[in-house]
Amino acid sequence: MARPSVRDVAELAGVSVGTVSHVLNHPDRVAQRTRERVEAAIAELGFVRSETARRLRRGGSSLVGVLVHDIANPFFTEAARGIEDRLRLDGRLPMLSSTDSDPVRERELMSLLAGMDVRGVIVTPSASTLDNLAVLAGRGIRVVLMDHPPISPELSTVSGDDLAGARAAVAHLVELGHRRIGFVNGPREVRQSVDRRAGVLAALSDAGLDPAVALCEVEAVADGRGYSADAGAAGAARLLDLTERPTALFCANDQIAIGAMRETRRRGLSIPGDLSIVGYDDVAIASELITPLTSVHQPMRDIGHAAADLLLAEGSEVCHCVFTPELVVRESSAPPARG
Repeated sequence: MARPSVRDVAELAGVSVGTVSHVLNHPDRVAQRTRERVEAAIAELGFVRSETARRLRRGGSSLVGVLVHDIANPFFTEAARGIEDRLRLDGRLPMLSSTDSDPVRERELMSLLAGMDVRGVIVTPSASTLDNLAVLAGRGIRVVLMDHPPISPELSTVSGDDLAGARAAVAHLVELGHRRIGFVNGPREVRQSVDRRAGVLAALSDAGLDPAVALCEVEAVADGRGYSADAGAAGAARLLDLTERPTALFCANDQIAIGAMRETRRRGLSIPGDLSIVGYDDVAIASELITPLTSVHQPMRDIGHAAADLLLAEGSEVCHCVFTPELVVRESSAPPARG
């Protein structure tokens, strides 16, 4: 039987994990009645705190490293806020950096964090992360992978189901009647690009459509960057220049979709009259655009909060948390124009 965790105590006592942490570490900050409820739950479950996790919290720096692909991407900005909110409950601070999906830069940043003896590191991994983690493992620094499915039996992960999200987006366009769909993807070496493309192909297969006929796809890159509005505009331009142009675009994130919308209007085309557009992530601005964007919603703050929660959890149990995205339909998608 698994050893009771802080989360089990919190659930039984009807309080947050942060409150349990305060009872264990700063009982003077907790109201007496709440403290007694938590202590009763601890006694009932036979909870014993992990000295390893206790040292992780008590010793060394109060900083937690957070390495993401690109902090300019609103997905990571929102996820970082969720991390910050959770760390604050334990008196911790995030130290945030962008790796640009570059394994060399990622390794350099991990070395710097290891030298600072940070409490732990939350990382959105690159293709070489497992090799790069050696510098952190050598110092006993705990790591949680964010926005990535499991890649090691020793690492906890938090992710969204990108295949399911992309599948729902393209299924929506197919149900509207679109039979020529453009896919503006991010860089192929990024895991999210791979999984979202798999979701696109799965949706076409579900509908009995041949990708060779129904799909036209490009990799969105501009000035060496993917997943940006400029990259989206460049990708959309290539698809709209086709002799048989698509009637709808699915974009691998909302930044790409915003760039695609810009390019579509620059050509005098209407959205969704001439071209339907669907994004991914459902960032805050998506619903505020001139034509509100249909997008796959990811609970970005919840993903960040969960990653920080796993990093700070008592014990060494490995956990995998997967959030299921939901399609939010707005005015940017509609049936294709007749003819």
